Amino acid sequence: QVQLVESGGGLVQAGGSLRLSCVASGSTVSRYVMGWFRQAPGKEREFVAGINWSNGYTSYADSVKGRFTISRDNAKNTLYLQMNSLKPEETAVYYCAADPGEVIRKRWEYDYWGQGTQVTVSS
Repeated sequence: QVQLVESGGGLVQAGGSLRLSCVASGSTVSRYVMGWFRQAPGKEREFVAGINWSNGYTSYADSVKGRFTISRDNAKNTLYLQMNSLKPEETAVYYCAADPGEVIRKRWEYDYWGQGTQVTVSS
């Protein structure tokens, strides 16, 4: 069983930056894939970025490539999402997720989810 707790959301102006954190506890995630997803009001939860914890392989949604960076800190069992050049349309609740499998981009593959952190980008 893995517990995930996100933090780092908030209000930022368009073009600004935020760094989200996700602390994993309850089990080591060294053999997991972990991902960031987001859900705006009235929309489906969508993949943002993911990482294979053991080999560091990363994957990004096309809409965030070059602006967002996913990373991990093994010692702290913590996942990060550095978000730069944020846009108003990226206002959403951002969720951290983890799964012992290997599929990174599909939300239905993930077994464990955090409670989410709100990111609001003002224009």
